[in-house]
Parts: sequence; structure tokens; C-alpha cells
Amino acid sequence: MSTEHAHPWSRYVALGDSFTEGIGDPEPGVPGGHRGWADRAAEVLARGDHDFAYANLAVRGKLIQQIIDEQIEPALELRPDLITISAGGNDVIRPGTDPDEIGARFEYMIERLSRDRATIVVFTGVDVGFSPVFRGIRGKVAIYNENVRRVAQKHDCIVADQWALTEIQDQRMWAPDRLHLNPLGHHTVARMVLAALNVDNDLQPLRPEPLPHTSWRQARAEDLSWAREYLVPWVLRRIRHQSSGDHVTPKRPEAGPFEDATPPAPRDS
Repeated sequence: MSTEHAHPWSRYVALGDSFTEGIGDPEPGVPGGHRGWADRAAEVLARGDHDFAYANLAVRGKLIQQIIDEQIEPALELRPDLITISAGGNDVIRPGTDPDEIGARFEYMIERLSRDRATIVVFTGVDVGFSPVFRGIRGKVAIYNENVRRVAQKHDCIVADQWALTEIQDQRMWAPDRLHLNPLGHHTVARMVLAALNVDNDLQPLRPEPLPHTSWRQARAEDLSWAREYLVPWVLRRIRHQSSGDHVTPKRPEAGPFEDATPPAPRDS
């Protein structure tokens, strides 16, 4: 399906943390080695328009204030007419943080990004009630989401509503670390973002196909493996005030034609 002239945007900049960087969706052939929902959406937006430019400034592990300090001005310098911003998730999952205070920082960020009247897409957090690890902060995520919706209404932003995206409330959509989406999850979010932008596309649901169901015994063994490999290091980084994004640079710091990193052919399902 051609999307030529199907949307009004020519310069897209994505801001945020690991979610937007594409962690969980490894692809050695693209910048940074991760594809993710933003790349997948940009692939569609770029079809039929050789002048379409895309930059991705997102870096894993970043808190909302770090995104404000490190990404807003570089983004505005690129003069985008389309911005996606997902920020605050790393703050919300930290113990003792206040979703209203995070929401206030989010509003400040949107006020600054609104300077040049670009279309801005914001994200609500996932309904984590399905997750044994994160269901305890479900109410906190819900409060933060209400702040995001309030800010979006005030500043005329488009809301990409992950809370309502029930498809990703399924462990088969998530990477082994249970914190990041896998390729299927990123593909599903890309479809949701394009729908929020009202952009026609030929991305099909559940392709790439989800992993097969696992047995109860295998799932419990995976719980122990996950705790050793992901949970313990994450806790230690919090204690040491370290971030997985320390010393990591944006994978696409300049807005350029998307053809310079054409993704590989689709995998067989």
C-alpha cells in the first residue's frame, strides 16, 4: 500500500527513553542495533516521500528531567513538524516518586516542545495489572496517565493510549527482561501510533507472530532466571544511582532520509 501524500508531515523527531529507542527489538542492520516502534512507524511515514526526515534522540534509562535537559533543545533545533514523546515511565516505577510531580515536569516539557506548533504525540503508560512484577504500581500509573491526558487536552496533543491497548497486556508481547516490548510488542505499538495519527498502513496484527505459550513449570523456571539476569542488576543500579543509559548516545541524532537505514526483509513467521 502506498502512503504517498497520505499525511502532512516531513520531519519526525522521536524523544524518550528505552521504549522509544527500541530496546527489546534487536535489529543489527539499523542504527543503534534496535528497531522499535518509532522506526517501524517512520518506515511507513517515509513511504513515497524521499524527502521525509527522521531522528530518534531517545536513550535508555533516562528520567523525565534528563529528557528535558538533554533532548528538548536538540529536538527543536531539528525543526520537526511531528514529535513523539514518551517520558516519565522510569520515574513512575521508582519507589517513592510522585505521579503528580512527574506530571508537572511532563507539562513543562510539552509547553517547550509546543514552541513551533509541531504535531505532538504523547503516550499513556501500559495497564500493568497483568504483570506480577508491576501490578502493585497500577494506581500510580493510572494517576500519571490522567496527568498526561490533561496536558494533552490543554496543548492539543494526540494521545497514543497504551493503557487501552489491551493487546500488549500479554507476556508474549514482552522481552525476556519483562520491562521492554519485544518485536511483536513494538510492532503492535507502531500500529497504534499510526492509527492515532490517522495514517493508513498495511501493518498486520500479530505479525511477527507471538511466541508459543509456555507451561507453568517452564514459566516458573523463567521467573528465577529473569530475577537473576534482570531484576537484581536493576536494583543494584538504583542503589548505585546508575542508569542503563549512562554513556549511551542517541541512535539517530540527526534528521535524515529514512532510506539510509532500510530495514531488512520481514522474517518468516
